[in-house]
Amino acid sequence: MHLYGKSKVVLALWFSTLSVSLAQTESGKTYAEKLGYPQGKKVVIFHVDDAGMSYESNHGTFQAMDKGVASSCSVMMPCPWAGTFLQTSKEKPAMDIGLHLVLTSEWKTYRWEPLAGPLLVPGLIDPEGSFWPSVAQVVEHANAEEVYIELKAQIDRALNLSISPTHLDSHMGTLFASPEFLETYIRLGLEYQIPVMFPGGNNKLITADLQEPVINQLKKEGKYQDGMTLPTPDLLIGAQDMGKKIWELGLPVLDDLHKNSGDWRPDKESFTQQELTQYKIGKFKEILTQMEPGLAMIIVHCSENTENFQRFSGSGKSRQADLEAMLSTDLKHFIEDEGIVLTTWREVMERRRNRK
Repeated sequence: MHLYGKSKVVLALWFSTLSVSLAQTESGKTYAEKLGYPQGKKVVIFHVDDAGMSYESNHGTFQAMDKGVASSCSVMMPCPWAGTFLQTSKEKPAMDIGLHLVLTSEWKTYRWEPLAGPLLVPGLIDPEGSFWPSVAQVVEHANAEEVYIELKAQIDRALNLSISPTHLDSHMGTLFASPEFLETYIRLGLEYQIPVMFPGGNNKLITADLQEPVINQLKKEGKYQDGMTLPTPDLLIGAQDMGKKIWELGLPVLDDLHKNSGDWRPDKESFTQQELTQYKIGKFKEILTQMEPGLAMIIVHCSENTENFQRFSGSGKSRQADLEAMLSTDLKHFIEDEGIVLTTWREVMERRRNRK
């Protein structure tokens, strides 16, 4: 995810135009505490992205949530398997399902298109008639009005299928790539009164996630030193102030966010599926240990690594490991022993409604 520096100014101006009386926030409290969780508690949403993308993604998501520690998920409405996922989920009314808002179609041999159609959102469509493959291409070609139209179409499709989304988040972080896109994202959350994924608290984990590429580049150049001061990632400039605004407008806010489990792999040339799974279990334990008290969302991608999945994506081994980690009794017992609270976006929003 990336946020252009001017976004802080754009959003500050946007929020200032809203006729809302902003009360003083409770100083010194985490958003978890503001939601009524005990002081000092680590509260976690283990969140499965990419439901609806494929049969394997659907099956992996259901397994991770039915039998594992995953507590929430989000579905990609423009994808071919979204309808099947939502129909099956009606058999599980307590399932916490949000929308993984889509503006990109990144795989070379497996594509999807905007729900709003080419006449209404021409800037979102590449020469093949699908979404653009990269975030940069979306920013280059599309405008905020088109983004608004398309995201409304995705939300309305879910509502028309009798699904009430528990939250909104962003596929590939595209909605954080432009100040106008970010404004549109928050605007839709407010319009529909659906929580938006936004890290506005201590942001320890997301800072490390976003600084990791910088550190890797410095290491390649021989310039990195342990403990050196790194610049604040663009995404997090003004994030705490914006988090306060979102909270005061009636939506919950995350204290932290972790998104990099897809990049985890043992430091050796080759490894088995079992070795990757065990490595990831250890990394999830590290993340849970490192996180500060508060409400954190930890993103995973759970799919079975079938021959069909391998035909369009090289990420199957990693997604299979995420699934096996979510099903791990070792990780489950660690969470219990550490007194970590697992929650859902539905519960978080219910608690927010009950707070003044």
